[in-house]
Amino acid sequence: MQEVKKLWDEVRELSLGSNSTIERLESPPTPLQFLRDYVSQNKPCIIKNVSLHHQWPAFSLWPHLSYLSKTLGSSPPVSVHLSPNGRADSLITLTHPRSGEISQCFASAHVERLPFDEALQLVSNSKNGDVVAYLQQQNDCFRDEYSVLGSDCDEHIAWATEALGCYPEAVNLWIGNQLSETSFHKDHYENLYTVVSGQKHFLLLPPTDVHRMYIRQYPAAHYSYSRVNDVERFTLELEEPVRYVPWCSVNPYPSPETRESEMAKFPLYFNGPKPFECTVNAGEILYLPSMWFHHVRQSPDDNGYTIALNYWYDMQFDIKYAYFNFLQSLHFKAPCDPTLLEIDYEDSRPNASICNSREKLFADASSLNELETTKDSEDV
Repeated sequence: MQEVKKLWDEVRELSLGSNSTIERLESPPTPLQFLRDYVSQNKPCIIKNVSLHHQWPAFSLWPHLSYLSKTLGSSPPVSVHLSPNGRADSLITLTHPRSGEISQCFASAHVERLPFDEALQLVSNSKNGDVVAYLQQQNDCFRDEYSVLGSDCDEHIAWATEALGCYPEAVNLWIGNQLSETSFHKDHYENLYTVVSGQKHFLLLPPTDVHRMYIRQYPAAHYSYSRVNDVERFTLELEEPVRYVPWCSVNPYPSPETRESEMAKFPLYFNGPKPFECTVNAGEILYLPSMWFHHVRQSPDDNGYTIALNYWYDMQFDIKYAYFNFLQSLHFKAPCDPTLLEIDYEDSRPNASICNSREKLFADASSLNELETTKDSEDV
């Protein structure tokens, strides 16, 4: 394991830098510069002043919600993700109702398709512990659900398209507020993440730090939401047949009450090199290289919303991918590997419970070798 820890330091000394900051460019790079200095090195960067160079109408129009409402008012319904706490596609802690034992599952949001104005109102009325709404749907939702806005921005990032030799596989729109948060995960895409309004706050770790993420297998579950007589209720249902999702176990922002125990469970993260931190402001693009682990929070604009657009380009499954898979295959026995307990657990919130709990699930996560993420997370 000492050799792997040495790798964490060397990759920072040789390529990424040791000050935990992300390089900022004053203007978009040329295709050659982007490919040579960032893509080939698997190194993130932030491009400033995008609004000056790309001149998208979106930067001036979308922060005005009246424009979005008028433009999307007669469009088909859009997808809105609902959860009780704004942390969908993340780990939820469960408590056994009789023994008090604690376990976790991977929970996905409840998804509804609603008229845009109604969905936007849900975001505005979001309340932690009640209902938190987030307008997003991966798999190319911008070109699918918001195509009438297509003339407000470029269909692709020209210098990235030329450097990568392909057009984006997906373009996604995200509209939320400060209550939505994305847990640590990685994607197999070259990601050009553009903030239109508000701010996005990223924690980043390179693929070499995979062991610090404590990737383990968790049973998949999803929220179901209902509203009866003005009483809102979430239930958390485990998938049947049972499916396991490999997911990062680390919460980088534990509560004061749990911080000591979290640090004891995940010392490689909390005692290792600091993650790279950056804030992406409106009018900026973050290049997030493929397979980088990222955790995302956001701050709204003066209207109470954060709006972002991201372009997913297919990554090259080349020698870097082979190196990553080899590194990932090196086993490290971490302390405090959790055992997944029986699944008739109740969520700790009073308005959430687990249903359909007939199966007994147990697995020593350290014995499961498959670490490849099978589901892309919400990338806030």
